[in-house]
Amino acid sequence: MKFRIIWLVAAALVTLTACTPKHPLIDGEKPLAVRMVESEIKRNPTPALIDFMKPGVIKWNYTTGLELLAMMEAAKEYNRPDFDRYAERYYDSIVQPDGSVWSYAREKYNIDHICPGRPLFELYERTGEQRYAQVLDTLFLQLQHQPRIAEGGFWHKKRYPQQMWLDGIYMGEPFYAEYVMRKVMPEDPVMGACFVSDIVKQFTTVAKGTYDPASGLFCHAFDAVCAQFWCDKTTGRSPHVWGRAMGWYTMAIVETLQYLELNETTQPMVEILHHIMQTLPAYANPESGMWYQVMECPTREGNYEESTGSIMVIYAMLKGARLGYLPAEYKEQGMKLYRQFVDRFVKVEEDGTISITNCCAVAGLDTDGTRRDGSYAYYLSEPVRDNDPKATGPFIWASMEYDRAVGRLN
Repeated sequence: MKFRIIWLVAAALVTLTACTPKHPLIDGEKPLAVRMVESEIKRNPTPALIDFMKPGVIKWNYTTGLELLAMMEAAKEYNRPDFDRYAERYYDSIVQPDGSVWSYAREKYNIDHICPGRPLFELYERTGEQRYAQVLDTLFLQLQHQPRIAEGGFWHKKRYPQQMWLDGIYMGEPFYAEYVMRKVMPEDPVMGACFVSDIVKQFTTVAKGTYDPASGLFCHAFDAVCAQFWCDKTTGRSPHVWGRAMGWYTMAIVETLQYLELNETTQPMVEILHHIMQTLPAYANPESGMWYQVMECPTREGNYEESTGSIMVIYAMLKGARLGYLPAEYKEQGMKLYRQFVDRFVKVEEDGTISITNCCAVAGLDTDGTRRDGSYAYYLSEPVRDNDPKATGPFIWASMEYDRAVGRLN
């Protein structure tokens, strides 16, 4: 009887799979991760153009680094060395022979400027060029001297004093963790363990400061001394939950944990991830499954489904389930949401490239009392465009996770 039941279940699964209609984009001959990389290269013949940069301008930019890192991982998974060569052109031109970086200034203590260094771990390993190792050391030195709030969390930037933003956790912590595990832990495990504790502290401190008990979500930022014009004068929190900030934070947990062990020290990060995934469904559009620009106000007039925050969450869900940070059932949920994302936001252009729509171009908080006040109206006032790298980069990663989930990649 036991074997008959197993056979019936297996037969049912085969039937279900056979009856599932093929998706014209997802199940096409060429993987969507590859199509997106090819599309971005066609749109940006040189990598310095990523993020709508003007020709002739090269900038040390977190969005460029984000997308190039995704491209390099796609190069490895799909055996496309041309993707690697494209990414390397950017770093070869912006990292100078003496190890300095064009347009980077450590004294600004801008945590966004840590993120574009992540591809240099692989580039140094592959090429052995000391200038790349020098940049890695410089960025780690920035983190060691980054100004902090009293509880130990990094300021977002020197010119944003006493502020922690959810965005900044992604900008700094995955690099911090990879550097520690590659370069510190093998030589000095005691110091390495101290750094790991500090990394976890960044996640827990920003969680405590931004948590909104009314929604169960995390607001965009907080001011530790309640001085900014945009913050609540009691809690220090910014007024709203920005969708992409939640995406950055969720993605940061998974991408940082991939370098660290799951143990008592890192358990708080896992618990935060579980809380986020349990809370988010209540704020999604029940038809599309996607999340909104101002996440905690899904039905408020003028709000819109936003692609960058949505794909970041989906990517984190798929990767978190694969690596064991989330229960196994999140794999199926992530696969479903990925397909819904493609239906909602991905379009095929006349030239055969693919695009992602409904990307919020940028959002932040000012210190001078001007328009970036964290209000609902502010978040809706920022421009919306196609193919922002904050969507295309995470989409490349999410597409690879989907391919792993369905057996297209090992």
